[in-house]
Amino acid sequence: MATVEEPQARVDEAPIATVETTVAGEITVAVEPARRPPGRMPPRQWIRANLFRTVANTILTVLFGSALAYAAYRLLRFVFVTADWEIVRRNLRLFMVGRDFPVEELWRVWVSVYVLAAAIGLAVGVAAAAAAELARARGHPVARATPVGLLRRYWPLLLITGVALSFTRTVLPSLLLVGGVAVMLAARYVGRRAGVLAKFIWPTVLLAVVASVVIVSGFGGVEWDDWGGLHLTLFVTVAGITAAAPFGVALAVARRSSLPALRAVTVSYIEVFRGVPLVTLLFMGQFLVPLFFPNTVEPPSPLLRALIAVALFEAAYIAETVRGGLQAMPRGQYEAAMALGLRPWTTTRKIILPQALRNVIPAMVGQFISLFKDTSLLSVLGFTELLAVVDLTINQPAFQGRRLHPVAYAFVALVYWAVSYSMSRESRRLERRLGVGTR
Repeated sequence: MATVEEPQARVDEAPIATVETTVAGEITVAVEPARRPPGRMPPRQWIRANLFRTVANTILTVLFGSALAYAAYRLLRFVFVTADWEIVRRNLRLFMVGRDFPVEELWRVWVSVYVLAAAIGLAVGVAAAAAAELARARGHPVARATPVGLLRRYWPLLLITGVALSFTRTVLPSLLLVGGVAVMLAARYVGRRAGVLAKFIWPTVLLAVVASVVIVSGFGGVEWDDWGGLHLTLFVTVAGITAAAPFGVALAVARRSSLPALRAVTVSYIEVFRGVPLVTLLFMGQFLVPLFFPNTVEPPSPLLRALIAVALFEAAYIAETVRGGLQAMPRGQYEAAMALGLRPWTTTRKIILPQALRNVIPAMVGQFISLFKDTSLLSVLGFTELLAVVDLTINQPAFQGRRLHPVAYAFVALVYWAVSYSMSRESRRLERRLGVGTR
């Protein structure tokens, strides 16, 4: 005798059959709905469930909502009514490239932007093609980028770009920017259809970064020490990350070495550089680095000395971050590699280190964001980085006595926030794609 119980399943649930056998030999087949992870709730339902579920939640929602609404009102009133943005409009070039960058050499910056746009578009296209191929191989649907998705992904950068373009006096910067976007999209199209470039994409990107620097500073261009504004801030950030990341990873691996001498040297380096403020290292770089060169050799430029100090400082913090990821790896990973006959270096390079770097993505990106904001310390060495431009603008004769500090600092704060928040969003997106924090 068999009985079948079929509870009515919801449309979004797939039935699962459970077979049970009783003592009398009866077979009961119960068809139960399989529970899927809940999808995104409609806005109205989410608001009711999270903001007005109880009386206490309702009171807190009203209080904090009123405070946020008042703060938003004051902010919008400051931006669109009371603030005088003339100081930013008249000094936009200073905020972008500094005071010592000649106007007639600005074309070099735009050419370097186009080179970087082409390299980034090519890299994005190759990465998208590889992800699509992997999804097809695993039988997963291929996700396509939509305008709404791109807007949600890059809206902070689009916001600050729109704000900067609103301060321009001519249409030429907007046309040049549109041209750069067109170059990036064309390079992305080429990258998606040129799978053979996958092996050479990162050397190509690195070569493009070097080429962009040479375009601006080489062949009779503008020397590094004359750079300033947002241009200098972004350059120091990218150069510092590029130099410090591999050095920091090497220090983390060396600190866990079985060689006592190597471990002692790396521990001493990390503890010394982590225990000294960055501003101190910047001054030491300016005065101590030339002492390592003989009198017949010209020492590095002041900006290169600052980059050396920044890279050494950030490498120590990155090393500790990566070391935490290495220590979090279970012992079974090492034992499995030993059972397969892999050498220790091969185990670290192909098994342990990739997983450790994957697990420390949030901390690494947090360190990169900190480096982006720490570039403001370059002003103590006389460089007119982004934050130092504020002092130049508010001390101009045309703006003295007008108390325009909040306006200038608000624009700079918006730039810092847009770049930092974009880095954070890309970090979370990379975490979701790699499954960080999930099994």
